[in-house]
Amino acid sequence: MTGRGRARAVVVTGASGGVGRATAVAFAARGDRVALLARGHEGLAGAAEDVRQAGGEALVIGVDTADAKAVEDAAQRVADTFGGIDVWVNNAFAGVFAPFTEITPGEFRRVTEVTYLGYVFGTRAALRHMLPAGRGTIVQVGSALAYRGVPLQSAYCGAKHAIQGFTESLRCELLRDGSGVRTTMVQLPAVNTPQFEWVLSRMPGRPRPVAPVYQPEVAARAIVHAASHPRRREYWVGAPTAAALLANAVAPGLLDRYLARTAYDSQQEARTAEDEPGGAGNLWSPADGRYGRDHGAHGRFDAESLDGDAQEWLSRNRNRLAAGVLAAGVALRTGARRGRLRRGLRAVRGRSRGAPRR
Repeated sequence: MTGRGRARAVVVTGASGGVGRATAVAFAARGDRVALLARGHEGLAGAAEDVRQAGGEALVIGVDTADAKAVEDAAQRVADTFGGIDVWVNNAFAGVFAPFTEITPGEFRRVTEVTYLGYVFGTRAALRHMLPAGRGTIVQVGSALAYRGVPLQSAYCGAKHAIQGFTESLRCELLRDGSGVRTTMVQLPAVNTPQFEWVLSRMPGRPRPVAPVYQPEVAARAIVHAASHPRRREYWVGAPTAAALLANAVAPGLLDRYLARTAYDSQQEARTAEDEPGGAGNLWSPADGRYGRDHGAHGRFDAESLDGDAQEWLSRNRNRLAAGVLAAGVALRTGARRGRLRRGLRAVRGRSRGAPRR
């Protein structure tokens, strides 16, 4: 336990690498007990060591989030070990970089099962323990692509859109029931994770995130904050996320044409002799087992990745900023009124002095 509050029992799916791993470490730094759910053994072992080094307690559970029964069993094990579940973070995903017509039905189904149904199964498993307790928080890790689809990622974009609609529906039901369980969503920008080394790709170039790119710790800070402030229905991380969502709301057709011109090139770069083998990526089996190593939280884009962002701060401090603006506005209005009152009093005094005596 830390000075920031009691230690929580936290579940993070997709915790073996990338955003999930950075998020698990961020919760651990707070002193929380963290259950790490993922498929890769090497990645899970590395994540568990990172959690312990950060000051948390780690519980490793190997699970494929597309397997509903396995997720239910994992949740029960967490509850038995930690005495309940306070926070559940759905983060596991799979993807394919390819034009829609080059993605097989089986591959599209697999991406949907992991990226969308994995969130559904995780949410159901969390609610099974949170609803009887009357409390708990479910954080859905989303993306700007939950609102704005891009070419070459149709399966992933479809799944993220589905998560958005599913979460809104669930939120309404929880509000209707007066439940103490909360759910919120964190929409992320492009992040420097190892997924670009192992994702299934049929592009001629090497997959890469669309610049600007952010470090996974930026996403992790927002997710941990959202878990502590779940009454906000959604958090936007990164200026590109805000720009994409606002542009899509105002001029979606124009954005269609812009992405058609630019998004193919911006999502790939020249291949090198050091490229790791592609094959099926990590779609059907964990990448760390095939490559025989732990990939960690970061990808190969450290040199260009950002450690912070004004939009992240604004998203986390929106209420405080609004209160400050309101207070400043009240002060200005009060000052203006006082100024008008002083000028009025001076005018009255001036007229009184200049008036003829009777």
